[in-house]
Amino acid sequence: MIYRVLEVVSVIHSVSDLTKFIKNMFQYEPILQNVMVRGEISNLKTYTSGHVYFTLKDKNAALKCVMFKSRASTLIFRPENGMQVIADGHVSVYETAGVYQLYVDRLIPDGAGALSLAYEQLKAKLSEEGLFDDEYKKELPRFPKTIGIVTSPSGAVLHDIHHVSKRRDPNIKLVLYPVKVQGDGAAEEIAHAIEFFNEKYPVDVLIVGRGGGSIEDLWAFNEEIVARAIFASKIPVISAVGHETDFTLADFTADVRAATPSQAAELAVPNREELLSLVSGLESRLISSKNYFLRSERGRLIDVIERFMRQSPQKLLADNRQHVDDLALRLKASSSRLLTNKKTNLDTAMDKLELLNPIRVLRRGYSIVYAEDGSILRRINQVKSDETITVMLADGKFKAQIVNVGEEA
Repeated sequence: MIYRVLEVVSVIHSVSDLTKFIKNMFQYEPILQNVMVRGEISNLKTYTSGHVYFTLKDKNAALKCVMFKSRASTLIFRPENGMQVIADGHVSVYETAGVYQLYVDRLIPDGAGALSLAYEQLKAKLSEEGLFDDEYKKELPRFPKTIGIVTSPSGAVLHDIHHVSKRRDPNIKLVLYPVKVQGDGAAEEIAHAIEFFNEKYPVDVLIVGRGGGSIEDLWAFNEEIVARAIFASKIPVISAVGHETDFTLADFTADVRAATPSQAAELAVPNREELLSLVSGLESRLISSKNYFLRSERGRLIDVIERFMRQSPQKLLADNRQHVDDLALRLKASSSRLLTNKKTNLDTAMDKLELLNPIRVLRRGYSIVYAEDGSILRRINQVKSDETITVMLADGKFKAQIVNVGEEA
């Protein structure tokens, strides 16, 4: 029997060929092309290129991960060592190092939502920088003339601010800078509007706000660019974002926080009736103070005269005539100076009162129209045909009969 010895010849591969073969094995495995992995971040490194490298680990294993700049730039929170996350991406081989790793497309905090985490991280950062400190808060002006409003031109917010402001002071001037209040680009528009008022259209107070909503809806007011624009504003800012339970970073940075847009208008615009009452009170105090001073000085003069009379009148007149004359001159000068100052203060108060007097408006040719029940007619839909109305002019009033009602073209 003849036996043949067969020699087994092995093929020798290069490192590159073998690594490429293994890489192709990963690429042909569907489950590795779209995989989600839960783990704890460690060895986190962010390079100047914007790429982020880290390791995901649990108690039994570790997995190298890379998130390139194009994906990392979409993160709204800051990854940190020790953070539990869920990474979404694909597994492949990095041939140069001969290691497999997870190429991460999306990173999600495990537990707290991404927005909530981003909110807390940015809140802590701005707080450390002092953006929320009371020492930087500006006081609201007591008598503003112009209010700037940064909000959407549609919706109830602008209507509420306008209604409350005009009710408290019909002469207040409102200036709207319309912006988007949610979605892409909203934060940039809000920040630009605040800068516009500061640089190109100064006003006395700024109201920045929108209606309530979810954290996603309110997110523009949690952006760093908006918080820093509010902090940098030389104009006092009232934040009016959402309802009473909703707090944004704009609320913490603003000089005053209002729970609602209506409350923001109440904080910004003083009540005209209260101002009139204040002027009236100042006038009464001025008159009372003047009368008290005159009575006091008159009593002092009488006391001096009585003391002189109890002694030798001739000697007193001879020795103290100049002193009495000096006292009289000082009393006259003091009384005159006080009366002048008080009159000036009274004139100023009366001028302020006159500015608020609705008769001034009537003298310019305007009129006030009252319905039969005594209420003021402000809109055409309040007027009814055949209704008797009362029209007040600057120098009197008259009654009229409505013949026809039509809306302005």
